Amino acid sequence: MSPAPSLPLAELPGRPCPIAAALELVGERWALLVVREIALGATHFTDIVRGTGAPRDRIAARLKVLEHAGVVARSQYQSGPPRYEYRLTPSGEALIPVLDALLEWGKVHAVALDDPDRERHYPSMTTLKDKR
Repeated sequence: MSPAPSLPLAELPGRPCPIAAALELVGERWALLVVREIALGATHFTDIVRGTGAPRDRIAARLKVLEHAGVVARSQYQSGPPRYEYRLTPSGEALIPVLDALLEWGKVHAVALDDPDRERHYPSMTTLKDKR
């Protein structure tokens, strides 16, 4: 596996910093939802699309970007027609605590108190990863 691409900070707009560089790679909404789905065990394209609710073309584009960034790896599991499965690389697995932080923040700050699904159990991504 080749190393993940790095972004020269000087080429980023505004106040360049590692946060800005990270957002260039994984800051688009569907990117982190793709990582979430793979972390939850969805390794096939159709399952990732279903779990994110995004259009197929968006997920296809996002998977290419994430693969190029070294966040996910793709391997063929069927040749006719060619089909691929996706897994998180060590770089992708390093995003799991970020997803956990967003989960906790979202429960407190992004979900209305009267939302009927608010009390639903949302497992920690770290816990799920440890079970695999």
